[in-house]
Amino acid sequence: MKKHVDFLIIGTGIAGLSYALKVASKGSVCIITKSKADETSTAFAQGGIATVMDALDSHEKHIHDTLVAGDGLCDEEVVRFTIEESNDRINELIAWGTEFDRKQSGEFELGREGGHSAHRILHHKDQTGAEIERALLKAVREHPDIELLEGYFAIDLITQHHLGMEVTRRTPDIECFGAYVLNPNTNKIETILAKTTMLATGGNGNVYTNTTNPVVATGDGVAMVYRAKGKVSNMEFIQFHPTGLYNPGEKPCFLISEAVRGAGAKLCTIKGDYFMERYDPRLELAPRDVVARSIDNEMKITGDDHVYLDCRPISKEEIFHHFPTIYAKCLSIGIDITKDLLPVVPVAHYSCGGIVVDSNACTSIKHLYASGECSCTGLHGANRLASNSLLEALVFSHRAARHAVSQVSHINFCEEVPDWNDEGMVFNEEMILITQSLKEVQTIMSSYVGIVRSNLRLKRAFDRMDIIYKETEDLYNKSVHSVKLAELRNLINVGYLIIKMSMERKENCGLYYNIDNIRK
Repeated sequence: MKKHVDFLIIGTGIAGLSYALKVASKGSVCIITKSKADETSTAFAQGGIATVMDALDSHEKHIHDTLVAGDGLCDEEVVRFTIEESNDRINELIAWGTEFDRKQSGEFELGREGGHSAHRILHHKDQTGAEIERALLKAVREHPDIELLEGYFAIDLITQHHLGMEVTRRTPDIECFGAYVLNPNTNKIETILAKTTMLATGGNGNVYTNTTNPVVATGDGVAMVYRAKGKVSNMEFIQFHPTGLYNPGEKPCFLISEAVRGAGAKLCTIKGDYFMERYDPRLELAPRDVVARSIDNEMKITGDDHVYLDCRPISKEEIFHHFPTIYAKCLSIGIDITKDLLPVVPVAHYSCGGIVVDSNACTSIKHLYASGECSCTGLHGANRLASNSLLEALVFSHRAARHAVSQVSHINFCEEVPDWNDEGMVFNEEMILITQSLKEVQTIMSSYVGIVRSNLRLKRAFDRMDIIYKETEDLYNKSVHSVKLAELRNLINVGYLIIKMSMERKENCGLYYNIDNIRK
């Protein structure tokens, strides 16, 4: 039996939840998420959300800062409408129950982060994303017309590739009819037919060994669109956050918010040498690509496994008030950041590329939308400006909702979609095949496709990944599907795209840095 829904949403971060709340009055809504609803990259976001709220600031300044960070690859029209629409979207967040920090006067307390020329970061202490997630989930759970299914994993989008040749000939353009979804209660793959589908699947940080992303960030949306022959772009631009807590073995890596540097913390080597003045006049508040490469270079020069972040210039009162979660986390491993130097290292944090969308979040596949980190909107260009990502998700989900609502009544369900066929497949008991391949993928990407790359490293990564791809596809085509196997397959697809697009880029730009490019 097939499930029918007007609006299918895959993902429960800020992109998926805000979209759901806007389309819910216009048709049936089903949200699926592969884990618990609050296990999202949104919930992990510490710093905040950027918007102009100060009389000394302006949209033009925010636009300029975004374009500078994007290093010439931003779509200026997208940058402009995203920032100009920001205040309306923030007001909606507040109306849904999000509480941002305020001064005693009642005005919003605004932070500043790297690449920003003004204080414009709205925050909720150092748990902004968790507060946004809380408010949106509460609103969604209380909405009578939204169905939320936790633990349901999207295996693949349903397109013409799953139909017979006759249907394919009738509809030559690639069209999305819904998704095949693994039901955790039955362990069976079910068919959800949808008039419109929204991908809000987040990032792909777990293609690397060390990442600030939650374990669910395995590039599922990007991989599904790639397999469906949709357009994907700019995957070479992986943002490494400069300051992940150096605590070997911990996954995900705990993030030390950029707002800490915005409050006055400074970077130094293990010997105590403050080094950022050698790299950029903006010092610790240079864009993330500059700071991350600076740290990486210092570590290569010294041979050390990390550098230090000196938080002692920040008053104890400010640390306790603004960064209580960071303070408590560090204290739990024996580091008092009011007294001690904090060991940090760059870690994979955000993908600036993804599923290509237009100004209404429409992908190249009909009736399929994408918003949030899985998408490539043109806002970030070659490097995301800090705290622009939550804003991007809000703006594009709003535009997607407006567009989908205008279209949904003109779309029919495709009843010719076949149920998933797993005849002849067997349950794979050798989990070691999956876990070992995952380690190999992460090692390849971390060793050869990191902050600094070279043509030789990329070629080696491509050749190694090809072997794992063939082994995994062979296993996938013989096995009853599991989440771990499907995630591995998705990460291999994403890793391939990062490598391939890295090999195609012939100039250094923003987050992309290849040592062979500077020799020409």
